[in-house]
Amino acid sequence: MSNIHPTAIVSQDGDIEQSVKIGAYSIVENTVVIGPGTEISSHVRIDPFTRIGKNCKIFHGAVLGSIPQDLKFKGEHSELIIGDDTTIREYATIHRGTAASGKTEIGNHCFVMNYAHVAHDCKIGNHVILSNAASLAGHIVIEDYAIVGGLVPIHQFVRIGTHAFVGGGYRVNQDIPPYILAAGEPLKFFGMNYVGLRRNSFSEEQIKSLEKAYHLIYRSKLNTSGALQAIKDEMEMTKEITNVIQFIERSERGIIK
Repeated sequence: MSNIHPTAIVSQDGDIEQSVKIGAYSIVENTVVIGPGTEISSHVRIDPFTRIGKNCKIFHGAVLGSIPQDLKFKGEHSELIIGDDTTIREYATIHRGTAASGKTEIGNHCFVMNYAHVAHDCKIGNHVILSNAASLAGHIVIEDYAIVGGLVPIHQFVRIGTHAFVGGGYRVNQDIPPYILAAGEPLKFFGMNYVGLRRNSFSEEQIKSLEKAYHLIYRSKLNTSGALQAIKDEMEMTKEITNVIQFIERSERGIIK
């Protein structure tokens, strides 16, 4: 294939679309699937059981699909699945799953910046941004349009809600509900993610509705269950308000304070 640099090592036991570009000294192992229009830079390593969608850009030194850093892993079959139009910058590392879920997933239109790490069995939604050196432990779920700041470590099994923003440098050890800004040490509710919501065309009416819901959750004297009941009793159950309620009710680690 003319798009593959002569110094690259590419297994014939895979499915690499002809338009894929692979740079110097990169290694693509067996069983790897890469979709059309994807560009692999130099010195990239892509290990077995990795599937990459179309029009992705993988930058210098990234390592994708390595076995998980989990002592319970016994060599069972698992995958790394990366969606379409996703960018993975220099030296990012993303591991495949374990028997717990069988896969690690990165969605469409994601941006994984330099030195970020995504561990086994994570599920990352669409349009998610992981900033420089964000470090995700295993089994983390990050919903669509969430943004994680630089140098943020995230505890295993944490969930981060849609359109949430986590400030750079803060440690995340509990769930972060959707649509909010999280910052401080210890991490806490810092208000609505106004910039992100308006950037994604949320109306002022939608934002005011979310403000009211989170006022009940974080600023009233009600406990969490009482606040959720008040929201159900007093507010219209829009898609956004339903997302907030369901996210909190399903939280296993508890939400940030």
